[in-house]
Amino acid sequence: MPQRRRSPLLDKVVVSGAGQPQQRILDELRRVILDGQAPPGTAVPLAEVAEVFGVSQIPVREALKTLVSEGLLAHRPNGGYRVAQLTVRELREMYVVRESLEAAALAVAVHGASEDDREVAVAVNTALGQAVADDDALTFHRQSRNFHMALARPCGMHRLLHMLEVAWNVTEPVQPMLHVTTADRIRLQADHDEMLKAFLASDSAALLDLARRHAVQLNDVIATLPADAGLLTDENIFPLQ
Repeated sequence: MPQRRRSPLLDKVVVSGAGQPQQRILDELRRVILDGQAPPGTAVPLAEVAEVFGVSQIPVREALKTLVSEGLLAHRPNGGYRVAQLTVRELREMYVVRESLEAAALAVAVHGASEDDREVAVAVNTALGQAVADDDALTFHRQSRNFHMALARPCGMHRLLHMLEVAWNVTEPVQPMLHVTTADRIRLQADHDEMLKAFLASDSAALLDLARRHAVQLNDVIATLPADAGLLTDENIFPLQ
């Protein structure tokens, strides 16, 4: 009987000692997935995760159920857990959700931003520009999320921001900005620069218009992601629930 291959996720988790609490297990598994260290389709074996953390399967199962509810894992009865693999249509849908939530936040945030909020937005955009100059796709990917959240967070609508974070999390296993061209990242960064100017000027109309145009360009870029590289699936053969 061939030996089952160890899931690569198990090599990425950081365990400080045996007997980890459920919240710690949940946080660490979520971190690995959101960092892109467990690509879509990666197996998350219940028993092996429990062994790594030095706990029974009960807290691990509860942590995995939470990640399923967040859209980060998929579960199939008698088939175990895997990092969720979206269809092309589902990925596009999540970008529509993100665009709608972000627009609602920006309409308010631009008028509620403090000087500290503006400094954070400038700093993140500077980091984005440097990532483009260095052709550092990973940093660009991570800082792009930080930039959009920096513009949205001053809205102060915590439930909306939570929903935006959750919607963003669902797309994170794909790590989309790592798989687009340098030219695409340059174009997207030009949008960020213009959005920042409108944000700093407290021009909500201009910011919302720029955000809509950015979303259109982003959707065009996402459409170029390779559908045959294991990032996406043509059909939902492993449903989220």
